[in-house]
Amino acid sequence: MTGALERADAAVAADREWPDAAPRRLLVVADSDSYVKWGAALASTLPGTWTAELVILASPVMPSGRQLAHALDGTRFTSGDVRVVHLDDLDALVDGLDPHAVLLSLRGPFVRVVAPILQDRDDRPVLLSGFPGLTIPAVPKAVIYREQTDLIVLHSRREVAEFHANAAELGVDRRFGLATLPFLAPRRGGGAAAARGAGGAGRAGGVASDGTDVVFAAQAKVPAEPDDRVRVLEALAELARRRGDLRVVVKVRARRGEAQTHLEEHGYADLLDRLADVPSNLVVEDGPMAAKLARAGALVTVSSTAALEAVAMGLPVLLLDDFGVSPGMINTVFEDSGLFGSTRDLVEGRFRHADAAWTADNYFHGRGDDDWSAQLHALVEAREIVPLARLERVHDRSGGAVRAAYERRRMLGSYDRDPLGSAAWALGRVARAVVRRVRRLRRRLAGTTDAAPTPRVSVDGGRVLLDVTQVG
Repeated sequence: MTGALERADAAVAADREWPDAAPRRLLVVADSDSYVKWGAALASTLPGTWTAELVILASPVMPSGRQLAHALDGTRFTSGDVRVVHLDDLDALVDGLDPHAVLLSLRGPFVRVVAPILQDRDDRPVLLSGFPGLTIPAVPKAVIYREQTDLIVLHSRREVAEFHANAAELGVDRRFGLATLPFLAPRRGGGAAAARGAGGAGRAGGVASDGTDVVFAAQAKVPAEPDDRVRVLEALAELARRRGDLRVVVKVRARRGEAQTHLEEHGYADLLDRLADVPSNLVVEDGPMAAKLARAGALVTVSSTAALEAVAMGLPVLLLDDFGVSPGMINTVFEDSGLFGSTRDLVEGRFRHADAAWTADNYFHGRGDDDWSAQLHALVEAREIVPLARLERVHDRSGGAVRAAYERRRMLGSYDRDPLGSAAWALGRVARAVVRRVRRLRRRLAGTTDAAPTPRVSVDGGRVLLDVTQVG
């Protein structure tokens, strides 16, 4: 197999016009709204020789019809193109479509459930996976979840370097492909827009004169505490009072009752009731981020990928650092970007432009450096020479069939048809609770006082046990 890959790599390197090759078929398998958006957008960047189909796996985080339409905005897909399928029916679907490659546009734990099903196929397709946003700091678990995929798509030189390092430490030999985030095409001022923004080198400035809105990109995970969220709303409200000529838009991903990639316990729309006075030009809206930024004069967030979209458009940005700069805030990747500021800066309307040196290493490397599609082509070519070898699961194998049933139930929730799922879920909860108690006891015996991590709320209302972070 190694020889086949080497020959295919050489062929791609020798022929940069490979997009004119034979027709290829891609199947995109997605779950939540953000992964639908990423998978659809990434597939839309492939050359015209590729046809693509997108399906959504039935799970508790399926997007609503409205969310689906927003996620597909600007891609090659429409809502009418997309089907919802059950995991049990995926194998038959692949039989019918016979794709050359399958993009598992899924959260990490779901990739670990789906990948083995496709790995077991004779003459299996190439398997890809990746992330819809920021993955710095890169954590080993993100590689472990995706160790049964051939190619992991990343979006900056820094991400590729950190993932390579993690994979080497884990003993996982996988390909990592570089792709410009598919949401970053400049929409205002063409290709020069991002360059103008980067040239500001952290320079503070006001709202762009051609924008009517200041957009706050809300996130489900950060800040987590309701009081911190109210603090952000209070600053936004004060900005709205001072700038009656602007709309201040709290841009949310989901309406009440809709699912999203990460569970949001304290929605901003609900927290507005805690403000003494809500100015009429402070509004909460959903919809495609691209549409919001088209009207924006500035963007503010804690660590949303929308900051990158705004930088690409040359818009001034403010990343709130009131709650710290840490992995927990998902904002360490922005260190040295020149974009951090406080809620006081927000009230005063002081926004920033990104530092040029930071952009070069983080997400704005230039599309000419992207190599993910060439690597995909090499893998497809290798598959035509000899069937791809099965990639084995190496990490976290204890528990066998019971563990697999637990992992499946964790992702599918009430959509799980496996009779073993409910029993495995109950057993797993007990086992994980015991493990946590043992860990706390070990910490006490070791003389440490660090509190045990609070279990995260899972998408189906249960608990993600053993402190398993839901990576991507």
